[in-house]
Amino acid sequence: MTHRDKQRILLATDLDRTLLPNGPQPESPVARPRLRRFVARPEVILVYITGRHRALVEQAIADYDLPPPDFVIGDVGTSVYAMEGDEWQLDRFWSQRLADDWRCCRRADLAGQLEDLIPLRLQEPDRQTPYKLSYYAEATENPEHLLRQVRDRLDRCKAHCNIVWSVDETTSTGLLDILPVSASKLHALEFLRSQLKIPMERTVFAGDSGNDLEVLESEVPAVLVANAQESVRVAAVERADALGNSARLYLARGDLPDLNGNYAAGILEGIAHFIPETLPWIMG
Repeated sequence: MTHRDKQRILLATDLDRTLLPNGPQPESPVARPRLRRFVARPEVILVYITGRHRALVEQAIADYDLPPPDFVIGDVGTSVYAMEGDEWQLDRFWSQRLADDWRCCRRADLAGQLEDLIPLRLQEPDRQTPYKLSYYAEATENPEHLLRQVRDRLDRCKAHCNIVWSVDETTSTGLLDILPVSASKLHALEFLRSQLKIPMERTVFAGDSGNDLEVLESEVPAVLVANAQESVRVAAVERADALGNSARLYLARGDLPDLNGNYAAGILEGIAHFIPETLPWIMG
């Protein structure tokens, strides 16, 4: 690893209600401009890591005037793109890894196993991908019974699946994503970090919701923005502690001047916590 590699910073952030201020809590007016200035530095590699598909990522970038990313991990970790200007280059190696997981069972077979499970409603076609089967359900903080039913049915296919639950707080809707077992935000981020040869201590992830928990509880340095749901905050703390990763999870609380800890303000606070040398860049 070269000296230049050691100096690079990998910032991976969720979009909705993490970077995007589309929740009910207030945004610090200076936060997004400061984040834009921060990610413009040559040391910083910016990754958007989201449940959104490509068209919705493009819409978010336009609607919120977001800085262009270097990479996009989309569709809850089932797609990895390198950004070359306006060109989206799909990572074929990642796609092949996911295809291997579902080689023995078609996505349609999985949907067939769940078609009469009443709490589930299939999401729109543009929210489905070859490696993501997505449903709506009733929002609940205790989805264990539903998830157990889903797991039991999918086991009949002998498919290697990762089941991800989250709640869209803006619509009070439960979101259920069924993915290949290799697919998740964490696995995709670790794949990309390995490809880029970025040290773990120079990596920061930011999130807010249930589909971020696998990263929030992991060895990856992670910040939970202050506007996150209390249920996610409790689960993240408990799970990180159980895995011995408490020191890798930072809860933003609005400790920096003019930054209230919500959305981009929380992202910046987390970066400064894990990589203190960046504080002058953030506040200057």
